[in-house]
Amino acid sequence: MSKALLIASLAALSSFTPSASRAQAAAPGAERPATPQTDFYRYTNAAWLKSTPIPPEYSRWGSFDELIERNQRNLRTICERASATADQGTPHERLVGDFYASGLDDDAIASNGSTPLRFEFERIDSLHTLADIWAEFAHLHSLGVPVGFEFHSAVDAKDSNVVLADFGQGGLDLPDRDYYFRPEDKPLLAQYQAHITRMLGNLGIGDNYATHEAAAVVKIETALAQASLKRAELRDPYRRYHKMSRKELDALTPSLDWTAFLTGLNIPNISVFNVSQPEFMTAFAATFAATSVDDWRSYLRWHFLHTYAPGLSNRFVGEDFSFYGAVLTGAKQIKPHWKRVVEVIDANVGEAMGELYVTTFFPAESKTRALKLVDDLRASLRDRLEHLDWMDDTTRERALAKLDALTVKMGYPDQWRDYHGLIIDRGPYVLNILKAKAFEMRRDLAKIGKPPDKAEWTMTTPTVNAYYRPSANEIVFPAGILQPPFFDAHADDAANYGGIGAVIGHEMTHGFDDQGRQYDGHGNLSDWWTKESTERFKTRATGIVKQFDAYEVAPGLHINGSLTQGENIADLGGLKVSFGALQKALGAGEHPLVGGATDNQRFFFSYATIWRSQYRPEALALQVKTNPHSPGEFRVNGPLSNLDEFAQAFAVPEGAPMRRPAADRVTIW
Repeated sequence: MSKALLIASLAALSSFTPSASRAQAAAPGAERPATPQTDFYRYTNAAWLKSTPIPPEYSRWGSFDELIERNQRNLRTICERASATADQGTPHERLVGDFYASGLDDDAIASNGSTPLRFEFERIDSLHTLADIWAEFAHLHSLGVPVGFEFHSAVDAKDSNVVLADFGQGGLDLPDRDYYFRPEDKPLLAQYQAHITRMLGNLGIGDNYATHEAAAVVKIETALAQASLKRAELRDPYRRYHKMSRKELDALTPSLDWTAFLTGLNIPNISVFNVSQPEFMTAFAATFAATSVDDWRSYLRWHFLHTYAPGLSNRFVGEDFSFYGAVLTGAKQIKPHWKRVVEVIDANVGEAMGELYVTTFFPAESKTRALKLVDDLRASLRDRLEHLDWMDDTTRERALAKLDALTVKMGYPDQWRDYHGLIIDRGPYVLNILKAKAFEMRRDLAKIGKPPDKAEWTMTTPTVNAYYRPSANEIVFPAGILQPPFFDAHADDAANYGGIGAVIGHEMTHGFDDQGRQYDGHGNLSDWWTKESTERFKTRATGIVKQFDAYEVAPGLHINGSLTQGENIADLGGLKVSFGALQKALGAGEHPLVGGATDNQRFFFSYATIWRSQYRPEALALQVKTNPHSPGEFRVNGPLSNLDEFAQAFAVPEGAPMRRPAADRVTIW
């Protein structure tokens, strides 16, 4: 879903005219003005693309980002108010207010440097045996630092009423395992190693030893990367499901003392696990035994420092940005301090801030109208399922049952998270981050062995995003995205169905994409499709993969159709479902043009607007290599070129760039 955009008023969308778009597309320097038949993305967004630069603190800029920017300013207002009145406020106001005040105490942060974390670094320095190192693995995991591998709670994929302890591949601080091997990324790997050297040097480690430690870190991470599955391979849920007893886990990794590890996390009695990638855990165990204590100390020191660098003084924050911001994404300058603090608070105590956000900035009517749209989209998807010519009746019946069982969460949780036991004060900012991460890790591990909390949200309320969770068969829409240009409770149907309607349809059809379709209506991984329907689905999905594999976003840089398969299927399906819902909402009869455009045309204009975006070259390369979402241009032109509904709305002839050949056109949902 793992999802960004611009703030355009819906009044402006409503007055959009095709003739105006032609004028925009024909601006000086454009050799061939875009038309709906040649490039709908640029036809709709030409003026914006020409006149909207990427702000220096951003690596990309689009509709999501503009809305995020507006939300952040609203969150700043909340934080400042809570900080000023924390003594008289509610528990959540005090939590947010004190966290924000500590984050903006520039003088204290500057004078403290890394001193607040000295006891943790001294602890790492004191490790002398592999048993000591292993105990520190557990300790750092308890502080939210996923060294070596991922470990957390997760719903049992084949029994959604149980939460398991889950091991998975991890332990890397580059965005993807392939960065350690691709020939073209050797310079970036060298820059990463140099960055580690400088960061460790900021701790006071001498230049020569910092260089040695950085090399050790890269060596260990390269070994872990070599054992990791590729992102596209991880899309297969069966490759991520290997339920094991404690005895089986011990047999898989006989050199690792899991009793010591689990005891260090205060969960010594856990006896059942999911080991997402058994081969990785075996390779990790071998790497653990073969690596010196000195090298492990270097690795642990670096990962702890990297996790908590955002809470330290400017020499750490600046160096962290120089690599992860400037080198990896192309951003030109770091975000303002207040904005970074707001992001940290949202990431660590997001539901406390979410409650304050909803009270101030989310009108009740927005939730009511959005839920009505969901009902309309559900009815439209039901209609499509009932009439699919490639799905047999047995699979159809089960698919309809899954749709009926779909849960919808809109706006904000029914009950806010309880942060009792988390003590946030106006002391060192980085220690507040550490306490919040440790609190969250304890909360997460406490779920193991219990039924899942069906009311839990995995995104914070102000987030500009949405998601489908297969283990719960639910779609979730935080209040943050229920704003223009996606949604306006007072806007007409064409704008809303083309915006948030397509997003709702997108999330609904994730339940039936290459991954989601493998979970039943109860959220259990099961083979509920007939063989015939499975093969027909795969044939159509292969068409989507081939279509997007062919898109070259920059010279030599192609979209990975396998990695982006699920999102591309959901984009195409979401458009189909939302367009069908719009037709029912409009009903029969004549409808007046608005700004010279029909309702159907404005539906597609609205959709193209929400995906307009600009990328710096580094950010575009990073997205294509690591992100399951295609860049905005291809999320528009890709699915629309398959749609008969789009071709009819804009009289797109056969053979036009925005009309794929009939034999290649893909329809799934």
